[in-house]
Amino acid sequence: MPDVIKITDFSAPELDIYARFNENQLLHFFEPKEGIFIAESPKVILRALEAGYEPISCLMEEGKVREEEEKVLECCKDIPVYTAKFDVLTRLTGYQLTRGMLCAMHRKKLLDPGNICRQARRIAILEEVVNPTNVGAIFRSAAALGMDGVLLTAGCSNPLYRRAIRVSMGTVFQIPWTFFDTGAWPEKGMEFLRENGFKTVAMALCDNSLDIDDPELAGVKKLAVILGTEGEGLAQKTIAQCDYTVRIPMSHGVDSLNVAAASAVAFWQLGCKNKNRGNERQ
Repeated sequence: MPDVIKITDFSAPELDIYARFNENQLLHFFEPKEGIFIAESPKVILRALEAGYEPISCLMEEGKVREEEEKVLECCKDIPVYTAKFDVLTRLTGYQLTRGMLCAMHRKKLLDPGNICRQARRIAILEEVVNPTNVGAIFRSAAALGMDGVLLTAGCSNPLYRRAIRVSMGTVFQIPWTFFDTGAWPEKGMEFLRENGFKTVAMALCDNSLDIDDPELAGVKKLAVILGTEGEGLAQKTIAQCDYTVRIPMSHGVDSLNVAAASAVAFWQLGCKNKNRGNERQ
């Protein structure tokens, strides 16, 4: 069994990474090495462990050990497990949403974009998507609907921020992802995609937009689906450099969807369905 340590004081230094450090501080915690992230709920923690992430410590409510928590504790025998009564834990921001357990974990070194794209046929590109809720929802759709990887521009919210992990239900640990270097997007990023054999699809409303179910798209072997920031969408210079511009047909005068909702539609139509068609043709 792991070393169980009871916490009776909210100011205990052991709680700093859970209660008093913001996401940016956690990201840079071991700088210049990779930082820390907080995984929430036993199911999500187990997914992170299965993906090879190294735990640092756990925090849970005293006496609340159910089957899923026991599985986590069994995998985390060599780390401290902090427990506290509910009235102490409720002073932690968002604790009511932790679903019983938090785990601080080491980040891994970012993947090389080339390693992600080499074998991929369908990838998602996120351009300046800054809301972690949307990032998490996009990852969940990408994992579920046949995308092989996700590349993010430097201005995107980090997929290992606590809220993004929570909304993704841990799928950020199941699909490969990385960031483009700062300043690489769009020019160098587009060149990289072309060099790796990808045609690019801008999800945008333009006069020359194709409907998302256009048969031409089904025959493209390697496709990168590019989604833009909340509100303004993709930058014009990004759209101008894409091979295709695609829209989702809508009713009742609605002209756009939230980026997370749009991603689910796009991945369903351009991701797993078309990959499966391609496998059938082979």
